Amino acid sequence: MEIQIEESWKQVLKKEFDKPYFQHIVSFLKAEKAAGRIIYPAGSLIFNSFEKTPFSNLKVVIIGQDPYHNKGQAQGLSFSVPEGIQKPPSLLNIFKELKNDLGIEISESGNLDKWAKQGVLLLNASLTVRQNEPGSHAQIGWLQFTDSVIRKISDEKEGIIFLLWGKFAQEKQSLIDQSKHFILKAAHPSPFSAANGFFGCKHFSKTNELLMKQKKAPVDWKI
Repeated sequence: MEIQIEESWKQVLKKEFDKPYFQHIVSFLKAEKAAGRIIYPAGSLIFNSFEKTPFSNLKVVIIGQDPYHNKGQAQGLSFSVPEGIQKPPSLLNIFKELKNDLGIEISESGNLDKWAKQGVLLLNASLTVRQNEPGSHAQIGWLQFTDSVIRKISDEKEGIIFLLWGKFAQEKQSLIDQSKHFILKAAHPSPFSAANGFFGCKHFSKTNELLMKQKKAPVDWKI
């Protein structure tokens, strides 16, 4: 099966696509489809985070856990939803922190395409999910794939800023060479934990400070 993924990522990850675990992912998704199960995001959007943020443009990584599992929400970018879709609670809290940190008013839109196009990789650890079944594809091989993505970024880039929100994302820290990259950690923006260290983390301004120290363009976080 030919994997449709942005060309610079295709070169970086080409060995992964030939590995048995990745072939299992492909077979599993085909079986799900054959069984009539609804999978999110749509097939054309599974690798959307890579499409929107080529390896060559990468500056920041925000790690999520699972795609949204309700109809119309998932678009292949962690935390993001398409235009016209109500912002889920974690995304709304991200916007609240953005306002607190940089004074940016909360956007009507929850579509984070603009961040992705500026070099912010919005990477979910699992790239697919069954409708209304959170975590349903966490054990099919995606974690092995996205761990390899994080390792490749760590090995082949320098000065990348990783935003690790919550325990799940922070467990990825061991994959990152901290001698040449930056890690910013905070609580998850979920309503259950945002008050325990996400609000007030100022990760958006801190990210831009680190980018400017490297003479890289800061991210325009306004949607």
